[in-house]
Amino acid sequence: MTAPLPDLVLYTRPGCHLCAEARDAVQSALEDRAARGQAVPKVIERNIETDPELHRLYLERIPVLELDGRRLELLVTTSKVRRMLADALDGAMTV
Repeated sequence: MTAPLPDLVLYTRPGCHLCAEARDAVQSALEDRAARGQAVPKVIERNIETDPELHRLYLERIPVLELDGRRLELLVTTSKVRRMLADALDGAMTV
């Protein structure tokens, strides 16, 4: 039996160039995993401008990427995303 995948949450805001770079890094890492037949989580993007609490928490740290208790902040690169996905998902998919 396969456990459900946790969502990959990307906290961003409009006009943030680091957020755009993080979005590209996530897309690249997910495409690579899919091409290899590896598990690919659903991506949920959250705009911190629409939630005062998220804005307070993340304004100085965006982009923020979260997956299953793991977090990347500010500089989100493809290699960091790949490592995060591997740590969170690979080898822990069966129950």
